[in-house]
Amino acid sequence: MDSNELQKLKNKFDIIGNDPGLNRALEMAVAVAPTDLTVLVTGESGVGKENIPKIIHQYSRRRNGKYFAVNCGAIPEGTIESELFGHEKGSFTGAIEARKGYFEEADGGTLFLDEVGELPLPYQAKLLRVLQDGEYTRVGSSKVSKTDVRVIAATNVDLRYAVSQGKFRADLYYRLNAIQISMPSLRERKEDIYLLFRKFTSDFSEKYGMRKINLTHDGIELLRRYRWPGNIRQLKNIAETVEALESEKLIAGAERFEVNAATLSQYIPKDDPNALPVKVGESGRGGLSDEEKQEIFSAIYNLSAKVSELEKMVRGGNFTPIPENVQPPEQQWVSRPAEWDDVDIQEDLEPAKPQVHSDADSSLSIRGASEDLIRKALEKHNGNRKKAAEELGISERTLYRKLPPEYKNAKSNE
Repeated sequence: MDSNELQKLKNKFDIIGNDPGLNRALEMAVAVAPTDLTVLVTGESGVGKENIPKIIHQYSRRRNGKYFAVNCGAIPEGTIESELFGHEKGSFTGAIEARKGYFEEADGGTLFLDEVGELPLPYQAKLLRVLQDGEYTRVGSSKVSKTDVRVIAATNVDLRYAVSQGKFRADLYYRLNAIQISMPSLRERKEDIYLLFRKFTSDFSEKYGMRKINLTHDGIELLRRYRWPGNIRQLKNIAETVEALESEKLIAGAERFEVNAATLSQYIPKDDPNALPVKVGESGRGGLSDEEKQEIFSAIYNLSAKVSELEKMVRGGNFTPIPENVQPPEQQWVSRPAEWDDVDIQEDLEPAKPQVHSDADSSLSIRGASEDLIRKALEKHNGNRKKAAEELGISERTLYRKLPPEYKNAKSNE
């Protein structure tokens, strides 16, 4: 498609943006439309996946047939089979008359199965049958019926992973995935974010007779930096909220009002990098902290040591029990415990070289280090135990239990 044809397509389906990934998805939809191949549309929730099946239907030979969109995740599990394939009168309690299912209603047209990954396993086999042979059976009937339906499916989950976990049939996945069209997330379409924001605020202002709002440069940059976990749906909600509330502050007679980053930030939730969606392979999101890595390393070391000792015992050697929670000799990382952990305080050190101590020496060394840290924290905060505990990352109860002797009877300076 040339640029003019692509723009006409966007205007027809009210699609805003010039991102290459978006353009590629639209061109693929038009290209595959004349065929009857099954299409799988992938992308995060809120990216606009529902536009692709509409485009395919309108550009296909089935354009004069019916088009149905079904959210598989919104149908109660007990009625899924009836909704998709229909039922006979009296086939179950409440079936007071026969009813056609979506596959029967959409005969000769297009059926869009949104959130197909939410379809329970028992019904996936029935869906596979109708995709392969065009055959289905109503609930309560033994008669096999035929249908001619173009199926387009969409999902915001990784179906390959679902297959590996036994939650989605592999044969159904490959049948649905004849052609895959991927819709980019909003954070991948940075140049389109402000265009969409202007579109949503403009539509809202015209609908309710409000004056339009523009963003300052720092406001635009704030939009571009935000992750938009809810994608276009979230941007639309925020844009309409800003238009509704800020337009009331306009000076009488003014046509437009500029909103800066400080004002806009009041309407944008705090960006939590750990919130979904998580981008695969992105550092700092969904990974393990240093403390968690150290705990895993220690657990592996302890397990290895205990296995070695068990081998010695089986072979008739001397068996010496391994103390619990021993740190591996090569890596002595320690970190401050969380406030809810009632454990000994340890210094923040670089990886230390292994040293040999007796149990008594180790106990005294740890106790002395703990008291030194507590003493320093109390001196820093003029004897305020609450602030000292916060500084050390422990509870006040733990702090009190490990107070140096000279602080045992002293009052806390709150």
